[in-house]
Amino acid sequence: MEDVCEGKDFNFPKQEEKILEMWEAIDAFQTQLKKTEGKPEYVFYDGPPFATGLPHYGHILAGTIKDIVTRYQTARGHHVTRRFGWDCHGLPVEFEIDTKLGIKSRDDVLAMGIDKYNEECRSVVMRYSKEWEKIISRVGRWIDFENDYKTLDPQFMESVWWVFEQLWNKDLVYRGFKVMPYSTGCKTSLSNFEAGLNYKDVPDPAIMVSFPLKDEAIGGALVAWTTTPWTLPSNLALCVNATFDYVKVRCKATGAIYIVAESRLSQLPVKKTKADVPNGTVKKTKDLGTKAGGKRKGIPEEKVAAPLDSSSYEVLETFKGSALVGKKYQPLFDYFLELSDAAFIVVADNYVTDDSGTGVVHCAPAFGEDDYRVCSDANIVKKGEDLLIPVDANGCFVEKVADFKGRYVKDADKDIISAVKAKGRLVSSGSIMHSYPFCWRSETPLLYRAVPSWFVAVEKIKDQLLENNKQTTWVPDYVKEKRFHNWLENARDWAISRSRFWGTPLPVWVSDDGEEKVVVGSIEKLEELSGVKVTDLHRHNIDHITIPSGRGPNYGVLRRVDDVFDCWFESGSMPYAYIHYPFENKKLFENNFPGHFVAEGLDQTRGWFYTLMVLSTALFGKPAFRNLICNGLVLAEDGKKMSKRLKNYPPPMEVVDNYGADALRLYLINSPVVRAEPMRFKKDGVYGVVKDVFLPWYNAYRFLVQNTQRLEAEGLSPFRPIDRSILQTSTNVLDQWINSACESLVQFVQQEMDAYRLYTVVPFLLKFIDNLTNIYVRFNRKRLKGRTGEEDCRMALSTLYHVLLTTCKAMSPFTPFFVEVLYQNLRNVLDAGAEESIHYCSFPEVGGKREQRIEQSVTRMMTVIDFARNIRERNNKPLKTPLREMVVVHPDADFLEDITGKLLEYVTEELNVRSLVACNDPLKYASLRAEPDFSVLGKRLGKAMGFVAKEVKSMGQASILAFEDSGEVTLAGHTLKLSDIKVHSSSGVLIVKLIWSRQVIREFKLPNGVEKDEVDAAGDGDVLVVLDLRPDETLVEAGVAREIVNRVQKLRKKAGLEPMDSVEVYYESCEGDRLVLEQVIESQGSYIRDAVGSPLLPSILCPPYAVILASEKFSGVAGMSFTIRLSRPSLAFIDNALSMLCSGDETNANGVKEYLLSRDHSNLKADFMSANGKVRVACIEGQPPLDIFLGQHLYLSVGDYYLSLRT
Repeated sequence: MEDVCEGKDFNFPKQEEKILEMWEAIDAFQTQLKKTEGKPEYVFYDGPPFATGLPHYGHILAGTIKDIVTRYQTARGHHVTRRFGWDCHGLPVEFEIDTKLGIKSRDDVLAMGIDKYNEECRSVVMRYSKEWEKIISRVGRWIDFENDYKTLDPQFMESVWWVFEQLWNKDLVYRGFKVMPYSTGCKTSLSNFEAGLNYKDVPDPAIMVSFPLKDEAIGGALVAWTTTPWTLPSNLALCVNATFDYVKVRCKATGAIYIVAESRLSQLPVKKTKADVPNGTVKKTKDLGTKAGGKRKGIPEEKVAAPLDSSSYEVLETFKGSALVGKKYQPLFDYFLELSDAAFIVVADNYVTDDSGTGVVHCAPAFGEDDYRVCSDANIVKKGEDLLIPVDANGCFVEKVADFKGRYVKDADKDIISAVKAKGRLVSSGSIMHSYPFCWRSETPLLYRAVPSWFVAVEKIKDQLLENNKQTTWVPDYVKEKRFHNWLENARDWAISRSRFWGTPLPVWVSDDGEEKVVVGSIEKLEELSGVKVTDLHRHNIDHITIPSGRGPNYGVLRRVDDVFDCWFESGSMPYAYIHYPFENKKLFENNFPGHFVAEGLDQTRGWFYTLMVLSTALFGKPAFRNLICNGLVLAEDGKKMSKRLKNYPPPMEVVDNYGADALRLYLINSPVVRAEPMRFKKDGVYGVVKDVFLPWYNAYRFLVQNTQRLEAEGLSPFRPIDRSILQTSTNVLDQWINSACESLVQFVQQEMDAYRLYTVVPFLLKFIDNLTNIYVRFNRKRLKGRTGEEDCRMALSTLYHVLLTTCKAMSPFTPFFVEVLYQNLRNVLDAGAEESIHYCSFPEVGGKREQRIEQSVTRMMTVIDFARNIRERNNKPLKTPLREMVVVHPDADFLEDITGKLLEYVTEELNVRSLVACNDPLKYASLRAEPDFSVLGKRLGKAMGFVAKEVKSMGQASILAFEDSGEVTLAGHTLKLSDIKVHSSSGVLIVKLIWSRQVIREFKLPNGVEKDEVDAAGDGDVLVVLDLRPDETLVEAGVAREIVNRVQKLRKKAGLEPMDSVEVYYESCEGDRLVLEQVIESQGSYIRDAVGSPLLPSILCPPYAVILASEKFSGVAGMSFTIRLSRPSLAFIDNALSMLCSGDETNANGVKEYLLSRDHSNLKADFMSANGKVRVACIEGQPPLDIFLGQHLYLSVGDYYLSLRT
C-alpha cells in the first residue's frame, strides 16, 4: 500500500475532487449501471425540481437521501436507473418572463402572441441546469443528467394526456369552479404564491348584518360579521358551527332579537355606543383569511372587547348551533331569488371559529373557497354546473346585480352598506386595518373569485386512497399515519387546470354548443382525428387544430379548451411520463409498479406525494410507491428560514470546499431533519463530523498502512491480508470482538437501510469508529507494531484490514468519496481481480461469526474503564500512578470470567492497576434500603400511602433483592410494580430510582479496616467498580517508568517521527540519580521496551557513528534529572569475531565495517533476512569474500546487542 500523510495534512475536499476526476476517467456511474444490467430492477422516482434557481440545502438533503438509498440498493444486487428530472412548466417560468418583458396582463400575452411567449419561456427553463449538474455531482450524487427527463418533452406530455384520458374514461373528470386569488387589473387568476408577493396594510369596512329567520319557532335574526360588504349581494347561505353554544338575546332599547355564538356575545354593540367594529375598538390586525372569503377571519392583534351590558341585552334562550341547521332566513337582496328552494338556508361547518366575528359566517359561493365548499356540500350550488358569478373580469358587478351594475366592487362597499342600513339590517358599522393581498403586477387589490376549472373527482376514490396509504411504508411513520392520512381523509376534488399559457394543454376538444366533447390521449389519436401532423404539444402548436364534429358537418368543428394542466398534475404523472408509458417501456413499468422508493420534503405530503397517490389510485387502484422517506426543513442557525437577503446561512459550496461533501452528507443525515423535523444548520456541526468521524477513521486506516509498510522496512515479506476464514479462528479476544462488532455493524446497517431508517446508521457508525480506534487499535498497538511476533502481527493487521475494508463497503452509500480514497489504497494488496471502484463492490454479506458474549463483555469492560478513570480523576490520581487493586462487582459470571481472564491484560494495563478482583455479590460492597416514590404513589394510593410507605421502608436486604428479581411486591394489600430503573452516582452512593414504585438506595459499604479516603467506588446499576487508592511503595518504580516513557514519546513527537520510525533510545543520568534510575530501568525494563519499541540503553553504548535525531534533558521527573537521546538504529559490531574472520587483519576488518556502515540500514536488514542472517562481502580489495553472520559478527542495532548481553 502507498504511503499516507498525517490526519492534519489530509485535505478532505481536495481528495474528493481527485476522486471525482477518477470517477470521470473510468466513467464510474455508467460502468456501475452496465455491471448491474440484468439484475432485478429497483425503481426510484425522482421528483423534478425547477431549474430556474440554484439548488439549496433542501435539495442537497433530499438528493443525499436518494443517493444513499439507490447506492445501497445497487450494492445489494439491484439495477437502479437514476435519471434526473426537470419541472419545466408553470408559474415560476412564466413569472420570470413576465418580469423580464414587463408583461402586466393576460391581454399583453395575447397581443405578443402565445407562440413568442412560450418560446421565451422555453429559453429560460434550463438556465441553471449546468450549475445544478455541477453542484449535485460535487456532493457525490450519482444520477444521469445526459439521459434526463423534462416535463416539456413531447413524450412526457403525451403520457400526461394518456393519464387524463384514462381518468376521463373512468368518469373521474368534470368541469367545475375553483375559488382563486384574482387580479382584476390583469384579468387573470393568480396562484397562492403570487398572491403572497404583495401584502399591504389597508383599511376596510367591518360591519354586522342581521338575517331574520323565517322559522317563528326560533325567531330572531342571525348576526354575521364581514369585512367584504361587496360580497353581500351574492349571499346564498349562513354558516354556523354545530358544536358551539348560541344565544338569542333581545335588545332592550330597540326590541330587536339577535342570535350569535355565546362566546362572541360581547361583540354586539352596546346601546348608544358608536362601535367602530364588532369588538369595540380594533387596532392593527393581520387578515390572512381572505382567500376563504375574507369575511370571517382577521384576528385582532389588540382588541378591547365591550362586555355584554345586561341593561342593553336580555338573554332569552341558549341552544347548540345544530338547532339552527336547515333554518331558512330572509335574503338580504333579491338578486338570486330564483335559487330560494335551495339557498338562503343555515348550514354548519367546522371552519367557523369563535376567535373573531359573531360565530355566524355569511357565504357567497362565488367569492370564497370555504363558501363554495359548504354551499356545494349543501347542494345550494352543483359541482360541474355553471355558477352564477355576479362580478365580471374587471371586478365590476354584472347586470344581474342591477342596483350596482358596472360598479367596481371595492368602490361599491359604501353604497352597499347604505342599502343594508336602509333595509334595517345593519347592526353595526366600522372599519378595520388589516394586511391585504394586492396584485404584484397591477397593484390592484385581489379578489377571491370562482373561476372555471377541470377537476379530478378525488372524493369518489377517497376510501381507496386511504386503503392504498396503508400499503406503503413511510419514514417517519407518523407522517403517514397522521399528517398524510388526515389530508387524504379530508381530500377534496382536485382542480387540475390553469388558465395559463406555458404548460401541457388539456387534451379536451369541445363543440361550440358544448354538447360534444372529445378527449385525446395520444399524438396519434389527435393526428387521426384532425388530419394534422403534430410534433409538439404546447399551446401555440396545437390550439389551431380542430376536430370535425362526430355528429356531421352541420355541427361544425370542436376546438380545444384554453386551459393547461397545473404542473402538479404533470409531476404526479411522472412514474408513467418519464418513461413514456404506455407508448414505450410497457413491460418495464408493469413489472415494477408500484415504484420502490421516493423521497422529498414534508411539504410534499400535500404536493407531490399526494398527486402521486391520487393518480396511481385512480389509474391502477394501487399506491405509486412502496417506500417513502420524508425529510423536514433545513433552517438557519438562528432557527429562521434560510434567506438569501438576510445571508443567515453559509453557501452550500463554501461548506463543501471547507470540509468536504461527505462531512456535509453525514451531518445532514445524522440530524432530526431525516425524521421530518426541522434542523438548525450549523457550520460547526459539519466540522464536528470531520473531527469526530473522519479523522479517527482515517487515523485507524493510516495506522494500518504504516505498520504494513513497517514489515517491508524490517526486511519481512510484503503484507498480504490473511483469508477471513482463518481470521475467524483467531484466539485473540480483541480480534474476536472486532470481527463480531464489524459483523454487527454490517447487520445493523443492512437492517436499518432495508427499513429506510437512515438516521440510525450514523450514530452506530460513530460508536463503531470510536471502538475501533480507542479499543482495538489502542489496546492492540503492541501486536500491530510486531512486538508480539510476526505471525501475531500479521493476524492483527489482517483483522484491522478486513474490518476497515468491510466498514468502507458498508458505509459506501453514505460517504462515497472517503471510502473510495481508502479503497483505492487497500485494493493494492488484494488479488488482481479486485473491483476498480468500491462502488462496484457488493454490500458485505451478513452471516459471519458473531460473539455476542464477548461484545457485551467488552462493552462492560469499557464501562469499567470509564468508571475507574472517573474515580482517579476525582481523587487526583493520574493514570501514571499505579494502584494496587480494583474490584469489579457484577452478577454475570460470564462477564466476570472474561474480565479476569481474556480481558484482564487490557484492563490492568489501561488503568495501571496491579490486580483485578471479581465479585458477584452486590451486598458485599453495598447496602440497600427502600423508600417510596411519593410523587407517583401518592396520587394512586391516597390515604393508604402512609401504610404502604411504612412497609416499604421496613423492607430488608433480601426482600429488596427479591423485588428487583420478580419486578413486583405486595405491601399493605397493594401491589407495587417495577417498570424502569435509572441509576445516579454521587460521592460513592448509588441511588436506584424505580419509577413506578419506590426508591432503592444503594449505599457503598466500606470494607472492614479501610478509611473513607482510601477507597472509592462508581457504578451505573449494572456494574460497580471499587478502587483501592492507598499508596504502595512497591508501585513507585512502575510510576516512574511511565513518566520516562511519557518523556520518550514526547521527544519522538518533537522530532517529527512517525509511529513506524524505528529509533534507539539512550539515557544519561545525573550522577546523584544514576543508581535510582538504573534500578527503575532494571525492574521496569520489559514495560519500557514494550511501550517505546526498544530497550532504554546507557549512553555509554552509543557508537560514535550513531545519527542522533533528538536530545533533551528532563528535570524533576519523580525527583530525578536525566537526558534522553534518540538515534537511528546503529550497527553494533563484535570486534573480536570480526577480527578473527579477517585473520587478525584490522585494516580489512575496518574495511568491512566501513562497507557495512555505508549500506542503507533497511536494505542491509532485508539482505540479512532474505539470506537467513548471512551476508557475503566480496567487494574489499585484496580480501577474499567473507560471510558475515548476524549475532556472530554484528547486530543490526545496539538494542539487539544489549539484549543479547542480558540473555
